[in-house]
Amino acid sequence: MPLSDAIAYHRRSAMERLPTWAICIPLTIQWLWLALRYRSATLPSVANPAITAGGLVGEGKLEYFQSMGAIARAATAIHCAINTSIRYTFTDLHLLMAESNLTFPVIAKPDLGLCGYGVRLIANIHELDDYLSAFPTGEVIVLQEYLAEDGEAGIFYARHPDEAQGRIIGLTLRHYPHVIGDGVHTVEQLIQSNRRAKRLLLARKHECNYAMDHVPAPAQVIRLATIGSTRVGGLYRDGAQHITPALTAAIDAIARDMPDFYFGRFDVRFDTTQNLSDNIQFKIMEINGAGSEAIQAWDPETPLLAAFAIIFAKQRELFAIGAANRAKGHRPISVRQLAALHFRQRKLIREYPPSN
Repeated sequence: MPLSDAIAYHRRSAMERLPTWAICIPLTIQWLWLALRYRSATLPSVANPAITAGGLVGEGKLEYFQSMGAIARAATAIHCAINTSIRYTFTDLHLLMAESNLTFPVIAKPDLGLCGYGVRLIANIHELDDYLSAFPTGEVIVLQEYLAEDGEAGIFYARHPDEAQGRIIGLTLRHYPHVIGDGVHTVEQLIQSNRRAKRLLLARKHECNYAMDHVPAPAQVIRLATIGSTRVGGLYRDGAQHITPALTAAIDAIARDMPDFYFGRFDVRFDTTQNLSDNIQFKIMEINGAGSEAIQAWDPETPLLAAFAIIFAKQRELFAIGAANRAKGHRPISVRQLAALHFRQRKLIREYPPSN
């Protein structure tokens, strides 16, 4: 019998129990084997030729948005860009938001981001000004409408350049870190008694914005973070049962409305899984390219070997798409260029304001 989400929230997946090196070693071995087979260690960098390094590393979130046609834009959350080289007054910020039809609260995130680092829910102009002041100079911030829908999913898409139609190769439901009140214990006590929620207290570059001494009512759900990454106690659940022809057609139409986009994950918000499956309503928060993780492998119900099989399959698909695009004349970047993008991204993450 499948675990309920409430029970699964108290369990760690097989992948979460492993140290990072134990995951990286087998994946690196397959990567090297694929590099020999296809005669390129950076072939995935042309999986999406219009995006920096194919979205493997170092690309900006706005790269995906700026290339969108009308179909894809209509399905994407309202957003605007802020350059931290410019010192904005409160009036400037209000005008910028008004021009994009944005109102508080909003989500602020780094254009060049990873795993939710630097992502904050911003309630007012003063919080936005503080966020900008703490951000590295000369970088770009994405300001985006706050999507209040309860559901979030990562929809993994792939299309071989010679295929007539793309496929959804994975769908993951993301649950935010939370505690459930019992009318007796404080938020802090509830967190301390929950192994997954306790990650919040240990998470690097994360700020906990909740009243630790508050006693939630019985059955009251207290969401503890804006982001749903496992690094702060989020839970990933395999949602493959919600993949339908209607949803596949919708995601394929969006992907085809972006130049040379063949592989990546659409992170979306929705109200009910039924509406998601029926393609009635969802909004894209962001898109990740070749570097997207097959996050359904982190479901607590997924056995270790099955989890590795999912990730191995993703790598093989990535190289195959890269090879097809190379045959069309696209040239992979060098290992040196890839390393430079990686180290720049890691450096910036250390400088970003904490997420919340």
